[in-house]
Amino acid sequence: MKKETIKQAFYKTIPVMAGYIVLGIGFGILLRNAGYGVLWAASMSLFIYAGSMQYVGVGLLTGGASVITTIITTIMVNARHLFYSISMVDKYKDAGKYKPYMIFALTDETYTLLCDGKAPEGTDPNLYRFLVSMFDQCYWVTGSIIGSIIGGVLPFSTMGIEFSMTALFIASFTEQWLTTKDHIPAMTGLLSTLLCLVVFGSENFLIPAMLLITLILTLLRKREEGETV
Repeated sequence: MKKETIKQAFYKTIPVMAGYIVLGIGFGILLRNAGYGVLWAASMSLFIYAGSMQYVGVGLLTGGASVITTIITTIMVNARHLFYSISMVDKYKDAGKYKPYMIFALTDETYTLLCDGKAPEGTDPNLYRFLVSMFDQCYWVTGSIIGSIIGGVLPFSTMGIEFSMTALFIASFTEQWLTTKDHIPAMTGLLSTLLCLVVFGSENFLIPAMLLITLILTLLRKREEGETV
């Protein structure tokens, strides 16, 4: 069972591997060009492991941001994790020794792979989720180190490289749209975000949008549960 679990977890993460290594390389290059070497790239990817926040963190490091600014920025950028992680509580509650790491390693892409709560037949569900999380982080760390090394050897223009995270989010959204017939969650996210963008502006729309999305999806879920009873 253990070998099968490892194999299935690896197969599941292959699409993320393709994205994370490329994105990690981009981060490593940015960080190297900002004057921070391989140890910084590896440490940030090991202990912070928040792709979009790591990209933002390069600017915070080079700009000499204060601790308060860094804290507020981190909360704003990573606030979405608070909302979608709620849906994983039941799936992770019996994970035992794997739980702390799985909570730490729950990124957007890992969530996309695990949110359905299903594990392949013949695998240990908790070990499977743990390995999916671990493989994904390994890809990110590997890409970050490679990028840092490349950035120190070859000259690169980093203009526009930060858009790579946005591109990955778009790819994840497209995959979910194509693989499911229920587009209500996707449309809820799009319309709620656009509404909050118009109302609150580009600097302040993120938290209101996440709150609105959570509220709408919660109400829809209660309605569906009520209809099935």
